[in-house]
Amino acid sequence: MSIILNIETATKNCSVSIANNGEVLASKELNNGNYSHAEKLHPFIEDVLKEASVSLGEIVAVAVSKGPGSYTGLRIGVSATKGLCFSFDVPLISIDTLKSLSMNIKIEDGLIVPMIDARRMEVYSAIYDKNYNQIREIKAEVINENSFKELLDHNKIYFLGDGSDKCNGIITHENAIFVQDKFPSAKEMALLSFEKYKKNDIEDVAYFEPFYLKDFVAIPEKKR
Repeated sequence: MSIILNIETATKNCSVSIANNGEVLASKELNNGNYSHAEKLHPFIEDVLKEASVSLGEIVAVAVSKGPGSYTGLRIGVSATKGLCFSFDVPLISIDTLKSLSMNIKIEDGLIVPMIDARRMEVYSAIYDKNYNQIREIKAEVINENSFKELLDHNKIYFLGDGSDKCNGIITHENAIFVQDKFPSAKEMALLSFEKYKKNDIEDVAYFEPFYLKDFVAIPEKKR
């Protein structure tokens, strides 16, 4: 029995799941348009533990979504994960946020492009095939009408994630399919974290840092 706690805070979706051997036992998440992770994360952890009838002492590892994504969201998730790993002496497993986002859908043909909003017309994205194999690296890119055109000429491409919302209407190729209301979730992390656990693919708890991709830039508050 390999019970793993999964934590996802890279976007506005605050999400937690408990899984045994990759199968979700309980999950809880909230995406209300705000970053409420600091208030919601620990109560969500308590709720899923209670629902699954699992104690923290039974957990063999804690997995966290490593990014890219919101700087503040990632910091909250990683800090909580490190605290749990230190307290209960269990390994830390990091999960690629875009990889878990891509697993929100199943396709028979074509490509999957998960996108996370990176402000203005920029997104964090990668490209995966129908088996979730990554075929292009993660990068930050500014979207325009020619984005992904060469691939779209020969493939159906499924765009998903909060970054794809602002691309719908800019990328107008007939092979572009926009899947609505999909966000990184701790539920999709379950199988990925179990596979990493079996391989002992873990992080150094003391030195692990989120994958920000870009430097943090503070946004000035609006004058009242």
